[in-house]
Amino acid sequence: MATLRAFPSREPISNATAEEVEMKFEAVVIPVADADRSKEFYTKLGWRLDADFPFDNGFRVVQFTPPGSGCSVQFGAKITSAVPGSAQGLYLIVSDVEAARRDLAARGIEVSDVFHAGTPGAQFQSDSSGRISGPAPQHASYSSFATFLDPDGNGWLFQEVTTRLPGRGLRNLDVAALTKLLQEAEQHHGEYEPTAPKHHWSDWYAAYIVARQNGKSPEEAAKDGKIHIEETL
Repeated sequence: MATLRAFPSREPISNATAEEVEMKFEAVVIPVADADRSKEFYTKLGWRLDADFPFDNGFRVVQFTPPGSGCSVQFGAKITSAVPGSAQGLYLIVSDVEAARRDLAARGIEVSDVFHAGTPGAQFQSDSSGRISGPAPQHASYSSFATFLDPDGNGWLFQEVTTRLPGRGLRNLDVAALTKLLQEAEQHHGEYEPTAPKHHWSDWYAAYIVARQNGKSPEEAAKDGKIHIEETL
């Protein structure tokens, strides 16, 4: 008798969507030639050392996390077959690119001058073609850059983001960003409160902030706050 084999179905699982499963991108591996040399460099950057695990078979993983980042960087030995230095365009998002550049320079790290792109994609060109010296006019969000390399030539890119585009969500808020978000919530709650049923402001604020963190616009978040209050009363 023939043996019947069960193969995984290619049909989507019923009632399962990407939104129902959180997928947190937490680490990226970069290729290096000398883990100790790289460890010294990333320590000099002021990044937090999370782990350094060597194993008897020669495998080693070292992990660092930039200040305020939800994603870490890993390197070591026998961790990747990629050519050392081949990781390029690694984004570091900052609210003030000139301050970020000054910090690295003060640590003795060679970092480019601040620039903006005169032609699309100029921030990724190794020969610096298409770059215009200085930050973008009015410090337009997403438009000002600075670059630096680690000892192997892996390329890092500071990008200044002051106002995010809709949909990205709000993560790893600093004090200034959280203050701005609370002020925004206060404004929208103030517009809702005169006609709202009796409720505690914290319930509306919680629904609003979660919605904003998930990438909804202020108007959509305000609707979520209203729905939450009405559903819980």
